[in-house]
Amino acid sequence: MSEVKIFSGENSKELAEKIAKRYGKKLGDLTLSRFSDGEMSPSFNESIRGCTVFLIQSTNPPSDNLLELCLMIDAAKRASAYKVCAVIPYYGYARQDRKDRPRVSIAAKLIANMLTSAGADRIMACDLHAGQIQGFFDLPLDHLNGSAIFVPYLERLNLKNLVFAAPDVGGVARARAYAKHFEVEMVVCDKHRKRANEVASMQVIGEVEGMDVVLVDDLVDTAGTLCKAAELLKEKGANTVRAITTHGVLSGKAYENIEKSMLEELVITDTIPLKRPSDKIKVLTVAELYAKAIHAVTGNTSISSLFI
Repeated sequence: MSEVKIFSGENSKELAEKIAKRYGKKLGDLTLSRFSDGEMSPSFNESIRGCTVFLIQSTNPPSDNLLELCLMIDAAKRASAYKVCAVIPYYGYARQDRKDRPRVSIAAKLIANMLTSAGADRIMACDLHAGQIQGFFDLPLDHLNGSAIFVPYLERLNLKNLVFAAPDVGGVARARAYAKHFEVEMVVCDKHRKRANEVASMQVIGEVEGMDVVLVDDLVDTAGTLCKAAELLKEKGANTVRAITTHGVLSGKAYENIEKSMLEELVITDTIPLKRPSDKIKVLTVAELYAKAIHAVTGNTSISSLFI
């Protein structure tokens, strides 16, 4: 078996160090140089010839971080790495996974093509916005699930009247999976958007009076949808409302929206570095999940045990 080496892009250093520590390796030495105009040039400061290399980089904000990841992949291939696995805790542009109106890009597919062309041999991601993105790649993709992080946390809360809620119709399958595991009911918040990041109207399908509601989503951006859903659920008689979302994009007025909202708490993971702390935001780490996945991949064993 080839030697395993783990490296990180600039955006995911803290998470990468946790993953490497849990895997039992020291994070590899990589330098990212920049020209005065912003042009990037990554270089490995140690030999990776014949090694299985894991490059950890979340693509948020997407532009620079995505290009940096592609450059790291290319540098690793040209340095004669045996295999290169791109570990992408948060896969940017995943929301653009289809043509939802005329004359638009399918950006998620374009990004898949870029990573493949750069030379990646394998992709490791977590809670993609849409499962079909896995089919955009013609190479192995390990799609990890945030439920392995959130289920133990929710079990420790021991909520008596638990019900799960999907913040929109697109999240029904995700919420149903949690409801099935806990053997409880689920409800749906049906929303209509005016435009991106702006909700025009929303209604609740199902009964929530006296219930402890957990909203389930893959990412939170401006938090407009989650905060509106929480307000509506409380109006319908919910006892408590909290949210679990894997990726804390948290752009625009997200922090302000969350702190003023009816949410008890927003529980996210560290796939994206938190910009600033908040009393209503709790961060759980995915480091152990990724370390186990890397062990499974390098040991040629199944990752099925990582799913709940």
